[in-house]
Amino acid sequence: MIADQLRSSSIGNGRRSTNLRSAMASTVLAFALIAAGCGSTPVSSAPVTAADIALYESPDRLQRLVEGARREAELSIYTSTQASDLGAVVEAYEKKYGIRATIWRSSSEAVLNRVLQEARAGRHTVDIVDTNGPELEALSREQHLQRVKSPHHADLIAPAIRPHGEWVGARVNVFVQAYNTELVNKEELPKNWEDLADARWKGKLGIEQEDSDWLAGIYSEIGEERAGKVFKQITAFNGVSVRKGHTLLTQLVASGEVPLALTVYNYKAEQLRRQGAPIDWFTIGNAIARPNGVGVIRRAPHPHAAVLFYDFELSEEGQKLIAERDFVPTSRKIDTPLNKVPMTFVDPRVTIDEYDKWKSLYADLFSEAP
Repeated sequence: MIADQLRSSSIGNGRRSTNLRSAMASTVLAFALIAAGCGSTPVSSAPVTAADIALYESPDRLQRLVEGARREAELSIYTSTQASDLGAVVEAYEKKYGIRATIWRSSSEAVLNRVLQEARAGRHTVDIVDTNGPELEALSREQHLQRVKSPHHADLIAPAIRPHGEWVGARVNVFVQAYNTELVNKEELPKNWEDLADARWKGKLGIEQEDSDWLAGIYSEIGEERAGKVFKQITAFNGVSVRKGHTLLTQLVASGEVPLALTVYNYKAEQLRRQGAPIDWFTIGNAIARPNGVGVIRRAPHPHAAVLFYDFELSEEGQKLIAERDFVPTSRKIDTPLNKVPMTFVDPRVTIDEYDKWKSLYADLFSEAP
């Protein structure tokens, strides 16, 4: 389970740069041998690593990435993002650079587990991981992600940048509330969390099964005492239907089975609304937000293609494609109505370090709701 994987990933920061230091040491030694006349093999014959490419900042960076990626010709991506959403970015990348990309998609937990299991078995087949922030943070702690110095970082909002630089937020998953427009009048929507304890909402509420990070954000936003009291009242008075999967919960709102949901991703509700489904979304107070993003695997078999995709997803072109799928992009160059929603960000480190606390509290509040 993700709890075990996240807990096992909490290792000391002192090991994080071991591979990078080794790569740098090898490079320095190679140059020293050549300078002394002892090197008979050109430096270029050494295998190119993700570190060699990801930390390169000279003006010809893009040219080198493109040339190397075309030689590699392939890219492997593991993601929890729906293929119809990330696929638009991948297809544009393939068309622009002539690289063939393969995508393996599953839940964020399964993506994390697969990367860890393959690494332990000595298999190095994946180049890019595109998934939820907490899972990326776990991979960073296990030293599987490569620090990248991208010129596009300067364009991103502050919550998208991680201190270690080993993954970056490419979009923001925003937790909002959604309602069926045929069953709930807009004028009746709750203005605060206490309103949901009113009897009019009995049997009408739903929530996703594993949104403990959302709960951590709510407690931070409105205070632990108030949050604990109000959610106990809501579940005791009116009950909350617990469903597995944000896409499923959003679809149940659109179908009318769940008239009002407490935790859906705004992009999915917006997609269904634009398709004509009787659904709309709103926020009670600040929306709780979590950066989701992209990371380059340290032992990526196609390092040029991997770093090139990383840069492309963060570029203005890639971020526009993300916005067109109704995600909230992290680039300040992209202006959408969705990124004007007031947000409270949940730090992925909190999600990992306090996982048991918030998971337990979430289960106490909602798992046994009548």
